[in-house]
Amino acid sequence: MTVAGTPSIVRPTFDAMDLSIGKRTRLHRLMYEHGPANGTLMMLPIDQGLEHGPVDFFDNPDAIDTDWIYRLAVQGNFSGVALHIGLAEKYQKRYAGRVPLLLKVNGKTNIPPDDEAFSPLTSSVEDAIRLGADAVGYTLYVGSPAQEVDIAQCNEIRRDCDRYGMPLVVWAYPRGSAIKGKGGIDSLYAVDYAARVACEMGADVIKLNEPVWKPDDAAKLPKPYDTLSFDDVEGLRKVVKSAGRSLVLVSGGSRMGDDATVHKAHVAMAAGCVGLIFGRNMWQRKWDAALSMASRIHEVLKDYGQPQ
Repeated sequence: MTVAGTPSIVRPTFDAMDLSIGKRTRLHRLMYEHGPANGTLMMLPIDQGLEHGPVDFFDNPDAIDTDWIYRLAVQGNFSGVALHIGLAEKYQKRYAGRVPLLLKVNGKTNIPPDDEAFSPLTSSVEDAIRLGADAVGYTLYVGSPAQEVDIAQCNEIRRDCDRYGMPLVVWAYPRGSAIKGKGGIDSLYAVDYAARVACEMGADVIKLNEPVWKPDDAAKLPKPYDTLSFDDVEGLRKVVKSAGRSLVLVSGGSRMGDDATVHKAHVAMAAGCVGLIFGRNMWQRKWDAALSMASRIHEVLKDYGQPQ
């Protein structure tokens, strides 16, 4: 199944991305040696415990045991897991070599208001190397009042990633009252801007939410976004273009129904994304349902393989 009326998209190659040897080697492992292994990415994030608290595990209490997540990553044939250092220290050793690690190096709780969004460092690129990680993840809040400090902190992580040949995956999330006043965090304006900021900050891969067209909010949008209407593929394709020679991953967000989850995967790939980073839409399902969904996502990604 594909999304009707969407031309094939050629994603940036490793050569076009001008990757160092270390980055190229690590991205090759993620994209061509694990998961679908055809140049796409199917990542399983489990950083939500820090970001949201234990509440996300209420629907499936088994998932609070990170070993359950790792077993899902193995049996569901994911490209890798994304998590914070405490979980990596306690669980990665048993799965070393079988499940690639994307170490998330900053994070925050959701207790303070989002208008003050800033994620301090929780670990380092050196920690990622010590743990055998194949990529580092950093959350950058575009538009937050703290973005000056955030951008500077992201730059230091980027420099370390370049120094050690570690791919940098930027969670590019619009936040803050200024963003809310200009159409909201999921507007095309906000997501498009976040994609471009992450690209210009040196991200190798950019994790984004899908932009949403809300006609009632159009008057709040800056020009020319106030005149742009789009369907889900068109909006995301615009964002992918703004990401330049960075690869794009689409976030799953809150749990959806089965068909909606699969549809989102089709939209992401038809728009030119390299893959998906679905967490709650995987591990909030019980074991058999999670494996079934993983299989359905594999069916989507097999149609979007790309040579190096």
